[in-house]
Amino acid sequence: MSDQTFVLPDLGEGLTEAVIAGWLVSVGDTVVIDQPVVEVETAKASVEVPVPFAGAIVELHGEPGATLAVGSPLITVRTNDPADSDAFAQHREEERAGSGNVLIGYGTNVDDAPKRRRRRSPTQQISPAAKVISPLVRKLALGNGIDLTQLSGSGTGGIITRADVDGAISTAPVVGTAEHRIPVTGIRKAIADKLTTSRREIPEATTWVDADATGLLEAKRLLCQTEPVSLLALLARLTIAALRKFPELNATFDAERQEIVQHSHIHLGVATQSPRGLMVPVISHADTLDTMTLSNNLADVIALARDGKLAPARLSGGTVTLNNYGVFGVDGSAAIINHPEAAILGVGRIIDRPWVVGGELAVRKVTQLSLSFDHRVCDGGSAGGFLRLFADYVQNPVTALGRL
Repeated sequence: MSDQTFVLPDLGEGLTEAVIAGWLVSVGDTVVIDQPVVEVETAKASVEVPVPFAGAIVELHGEPGATLAVGSPLITVRTNDPADSDAFAQHREEERAGSGNVLIGYGTNVDDAPKRRRRRSPTQQISPAAKVISPLVRKLALGNGIDLTQLSGSGTGGIITRADVDGAISTAPVVGTAEHRIPVTGIRKAIADKLTTSRREIPEATTWVDADATGLLEAKRLLCQTEPVSLLALLARLTIAALRKFPELNATFDAERQEIVQHSHIHLGVATQSPRGLMVPVISHADTLDTMTLSNNLADVIALARDGKLAPARLSGGTVTLNNYGVFGVDGSAAIINHPEAAILGVGRIIDRPWVVGGELAVRKVTQLSLSFDHRVCDGGSAGGFLRLFADYVQNPVTALGRL
């Protein structure tokens, strides 16, 4: 029997620290190999970290909200199996080799990696622990300052349920305060740093135009008769077509070398609101995908981003960003460019508005389009030309076929 301390592992993508979002276990709990024990938040995503030891937990090294550096002690487990003394080294070797036992939310480097059978150690209670089965219940209690050891469970065998925790939250005394300070960590800190860098380094300008999207909606209706396709995918497809005419917007400004880098492929970022904040998943080589594949890929990465399960590598490397403001019911915004890109295209809500068609007033489906661009990379002529062309494609999508 020995105590084994597991340290915060290398999370990849150059990440050097993580914030403890919530423990999924408590001191005294018994864990098995590869059981997720803590949820941590990095600048890229939220990740559940599995433990490479089996045994009883004797110490948790950090409270929720604490920031730990990679390599810092994370959790100490008292093991009954002498073989577990080498578990940490083996765990790190498997990470490097692409084992199937990886951090949840990061995936694996090998598709058919062998999986290690879990081993269970005899239960050993180090100290009294609350009877909680669900990690979600434990996380809810931690997030609201509820001491589980002070609750009596209403579930079978005295198990503490969500209803028990909700009841404790509702009866907890409310402490008045003049202000509430929220630490800026994890994804929120990454967003703040990137947008601050963009504002500081990029001399941006924004141009606007309204467009009749009636034709675009009709095109979507016709396409969906054969196979479902999202409106976002059609907007992405038209963005790609317009960028082929104006490649100067698919670029990056290299300030150190004083060069404009025009990218040979379009890696399309899509601004996505998630419970953890703004994220921009990237569709690599979007210019090589057909519309249906693009639609499916967009749906997949957006869902993963919102769930906090998207690999960090898929949140970087974009060359231009598409932002659909319409989902918020607003017309648009002078967006901040996603540094180090040179442009961000915005599409507002589509609503009924009066519009002149053939010299007569009609009710049409109208949207507002905006383009924020890096003035170091191009001038207003190119930016305005791109936005005007994109608006023409929205009004008459068939005209984009020549560039698809």
